[in-house]
Amino acid sequence: MPDQEQALPLLKVLKGDPTPEELAALVAVVAARVAAGGDERTVVRRSSWPARERNMRGAHHHGPGRWRASAFPR
Repeated sequence: MPDQEQALPLLKVLKGDPTPEELAALVAVVAARVAAGGDERTVVRRSSWPARERNMRGAHHHGPGRWRASAFPR
């Protein structure tokens, strides 16, 4: 094998002694995840309705006309 590069293992068992069936199941799950586009991350947007910071009053800014602006929602 001096002419060929040695491939690094894709998976490595650090603890325990898995059976061949367990390893096959793990490889199948990882392969399915990669085939389904496992590299893409899904962003989950949470509703701001239950957010507790909504109930807190914002800071008041001083200046001309700010008293009127404090009555209107932002």
